[in-house]
Amino acid sequence: MLKGIQLTLLVGPGVPVPAPKPVMDALESVEVTSAAGSPSGFQLAFAIDSRSPLHTLLLIAGGQVPWLRVILVATLNSLPTVLMDGLITRQEISGGNEPGQGRLTITGEDLTVAMDKQDMSGLPYPAMPPAARVALIVARYGLYGMLPVIIPSVFEDVPIPVDRIPTHEGTDLAYTRQLARDAGHVFYIEPGPLPGANIAYWGPEIRLGPVQPALNTGMDVHTNVESLSFAVNQSDAEMPIVFIQNPITKFPIPLPVPDVSLANPPLGLIPPMVKSLKLMKETAKLSPIAALGKGLAAAAASSADAVTGNGSLDVLRYGHILKARQLVGVRGAGMAFDGLYYVKRVSSSLKAGEFRQSFSLARNGLVSTLPLVPA
Repeated sequence: MLKGIQLTLLVGPGVPVPAPKPVMDALESVEVTSAAGSPSGFQLAFAIDSRSPLHTLLLIAGGQVPWLRVILVATLNSLPTVLMDGLITRQEISGGNEPGQGRLTITGEDLTVAMDKQDMSGLPYPAMPPAARVALIVARYGLYGMLPVIIPSVFEDVPIPVDRIPTHEGTDLAYTRQLARDAGHVFYIEPGPLPGANIAYWGPEIRLGPVQPALNTGMDVHTNVESLSFAVNQSDAEMPIVFIQNPITKFPIPLPVPDVSLANPPLGLIPPMVKSLKLMKETAKLSPIAALGKGLAAAAASSADAVTGNGSLDVLRYGHILKARQLVGVRGAGMAFDGLYYVKRVSSSLKAGEFRQSFSLARNGLVSTLPLVPA
């Protein structure tokens, strides 16, 4: 599709197979969006006429197969990257007066959509902490190559069967996300690293690990982004206060809970100041372990990303495919904004002759914590 870039499309029920040449020839554009905190999605646009083999694909997706799976793999400089592994949710056709002027648009979401169809309310989980419940839920979707990566909460409240037995509430996706919110965690499905494999992650939002090549702005011939702008917002920071009840006096003891997650270290030297306190009076009825768990969850949710950035780039000029939910360096933006950032969202757009990405960055303070970032 582009010099140095090859796009592979796999389609099929269960285990997708490479799309035939007529389907690839009709493909006009690809849009893929991956973002922290929301499901990933994709959209494929095809040129279509009355004799196109895409009508068969449309018929199969429309009712003959419950789920039609799509895998998109972009190969840049011989290095394959799985952009999307998802299911088709919608098809639209717009006609034209001339042959080949019709357009078929296929829209889909990542594999979390398969977890959001069947209501499993009432299923019991005796003596199972949240992490074990999530592992059991993800195991049901082994057909899609889901590999669970589960990190238990620091304060894990294990239910005692004689006291209570937790039960499933809603769909698998709704219940998994509820458990993640209660623990201050996130849940998402990351495609890859190989086509057909997926990582189902349940745990704290991790802002550690390998750093992607730096985004350069204002550096003349070394500039590799088309645009990059920043904004500062310091009005959302708050500190939760949990209440632990003294078993003798029955008097609630307030306890402030700062955001001390080791998986989310500060990326800026000057963090936002706490503007307000969040009184969590309902925690007085819980055990100390459960109350602290609620407090850490609230602290993780309320930790403000004071600095945000938005921009776009040409993949060939950048030399890599930027990925969401990972770190990336920024250079040339000035002392206040240079340094490491967490990539919150990436939207990839592939057409004949171009591969561009728009992105959003975030971190929790001004001024870099590192003197240099990887180039």
